[in-house]
Amino acid sequence: MDKAPQVSLHSTAHFFLEGLNEIGIEYLFCNLGTDHAPLIEEMARWRNDGRKLPVTMLCPHENTAMHMAAGYAMVTGRGQAVLVHVDVGTSNTAVAAHNMCRTRVPLLLMAGKAPYTVHGELPGSRDTYVHFIQEPFDQGAIVRNYVKWEWTLPSGVVTKEVLRRAHTVSHSDPRGPVYLMLPRETLAQTWDAGAVRSFPAERYGAVGAGAADAEAISAVADRLLVAKHPILVTAYAGRNPRAPELIEELARFAGIRVFEFNPAYLNVSRASPCWGGLVPGKHVAEADAGLLVDVDVPWIASDTRENPKTWWAHIDVDVVKERFPMWGFPSNLRLQGDSVLILGQLLEALKAKATPAFRDGAERRLEAMTCEHAELRTRLASLAENKGVKNAINAHYVCAELGRTLGEDDILVSEAVRNGSVVLNQVVRTRPGTALGVSGGGLGWSSGIALGAKLARPEATVVQVVGDGGFYFGTPSSAYAVASQYRLPIFTVVLDNAGWSAVKEATLRMYPDGQSKAIEEFQALLAPGVDFAKICEAAGGYGETLTDPDAVPEAIRRCLAEVRGGRPAVLHVKLPLL
Repeated sequence: MDKAPQVSLHSTAHFFLEGLNEIGIEYLFCNLGTDHAPLIEEMARWRNDGRKLPVTMLCPHENTAMHMAAGYAMVTGRGQAVLVHVDVGTSNTAVAAHNMCRTRVPLLLMAGKAPYTVHGELPGSRDTYVHFIQEPFDQGAIVRNYVKWEWTLPSGVVTKEVLRRAHTVSHSDPRGPVYLMLPRETLAQTWDAGAVRSFPAERYGAVGAGAADAEAISAVADRLLVAKHPILVTAYAGRNPRAPELIEELARFAGIRVFEFNPAYLNVSRASPCWGGLVPGKHVAEADAGLLVDVDVPWIASDTRENPKTWWAHIDVDVVKERFPMWGFPSNLRLQGDSVLILGQLLEALKAKATPAFRDGAERRLEAMTCEHAELRTRLASLAENKGVKNAINAHYVCAELGRTLGEDDILVSEAVRNGSVVLNQVVRTRPGTALGVSGGGLGWSSGIALGAKLARPEATVVQVVGDGGFYFGTPSSAYAVASQYRLPIFTVVLDNAGWSAVKEATLRMYPDGQSKAIEEFQALLAPGVDFAKICEAAGGYGETLTDPDAVPEAIRRCLAEVRGGRPAVLHVKLPLL
């Protein structure tokens, strides 16, 4: 007599958790709602059974969840998952999705969907008021501009295949966020385990960018061999920790000035004689050969003089910039691929072709750059000598003091916007992975990035430097609640000028002699009396407001002592008013 077939029934939520494990999700950053009941129940069952599942990090605001996942991915290279509530939670992720799209950070964003059955036809059917009002016609449209892939899970039987597909797209070059929607009824379905397949990475995994054609490499090398004023501009090559050392070696060997314009990572040691600063400026016009390496915007064309005779090679994981409706920067030769592989090829080709004349010219340029870099550091030190006055502390001085306190492996997360160049110039970072930013334009990212970086590297001191405008956008009550709940102490320095200087400066650029200037009204002033330190204190952290420039060194030390003791800290620094 034939035996009856063995059936092992589980919910889609069960296979969903298995699928997250199979694609290597370590953390699930959550802001949950009624749509997640099947997952919450299955998580409890797994914990009761002692089964391993991704660690849940509960975040009071979706902005914190998204940017934490991003910070973790930027440090480790491993994209994580974010789980939010239907259309409203998705709406709260849109700014972060924009930032992750532009920064090319892998991330699996997931949201529930309002139940589609009304009368109890299926498990998970609508059972509360919000299930009727949280169903838009096109939920995916909320973030579609910012994701590489977007879909709705149609059935539990394909759960693992869908998760693998999402992970593969997110981690394939150029990397980026993806979006998956999960109907409640679908999560509550039951399926036989024999019907739900796994999709291993070795057969269905991500695809990375590669090296360049040897002929193209030779063409770039030939141009550099005869160049008298070569430059390199980059922004995000440092996402690969091998890039900074390689760029440094290439720059020293060929005598190339390196500029980081709006850097999302540390791309070369900022103590290197080859580091020319954050703005290429006049060097764009002077260059006879240039390399654009993993950069979206190498300079601002409206205020940078370009030389039509300069020969440019563009080496980038995303050389065409398909997600930019308009772009407009020159490149005679485009090499799409892994910049570390391509720069390694280029360095090898240069070494093979190098003539005595080339080596002599490169050495002279390196000597000149060494002198220029020393002069730059002298100028920056001079700017930091002025401490400022009470309630108007000099940002250069604060940042220079901060830089003196950090170790070489500590992490700087800078969202100071109009003081951004001050921070990056004065808090000198030299090692890969010790400076993080984003390439997007959505403010409010630095607190979450700092928390994610701290989660990835708990031994490091993580310092967030942010303007008062960015601090508001960063949902600080959510950020410090997470910092305290999960013991992720970060040190926040708020550079407070009581307003949006970017708004004021944009108005002055367009209307330098306009009415706004005449009456000194730029619609940019914010409440000057807000005590940001209290927000951190409310979550059990340490806060201090700094008005006296003479107190800067000790205030920084006190905050760092609290952070290293396990509590988040905010140092609210009063700068000159906008």
